[in-house]
Amino acid sequence: MWKNVEHIGIAVKDLSAVNEIYTKLFGEPPYKSESVETEQVDTSFFKVGETKIEFLSATDPESAIAKFIEKRGEGIHHIAFEVEDIHHELERLQEAGFQFTRPEVSKGADNKLVCFVHPKSANGVLVELCQEIKN
Repeated sequence: MWKNVEHIGIAVKDLSAVNEIYTKLFGEPPYKSESVETEQVDTSFFKVGETKIEFLSATDPESAIAKFIEKRGEGIHHIAFEVEDIHHELERLQEAGFQFTRPEVSKGADNKLVCFVHPKSANGVLVELCQEIKN
């Protein structure tokens, strides 16, 4: 079951500059920053009400984020939806013919398990499925 929009991901070149701009804009600093080695990104998260915004900056010129920025420029990269059972949704969507950027679930930022529906399967939108990691 799909629960809600979990966050919107925005690709940026300079995470420090973006953090400064959005701290001024929102009146508060990011509530969380972390590196995600598997995705080759540094991230920062802001929260406005119940809405989370994730900024992603490449740590490797060959990363997906670096290639996205090179091709399209900075901007909205993905929309993430929280799901109850990410493994079930991955299997269900694969059976329905959706393509994924990788065929497995991995650990993402903000204590989440993640997988990504390829934009070719979702009208040009990179859709992230995420589920809170339960300790």
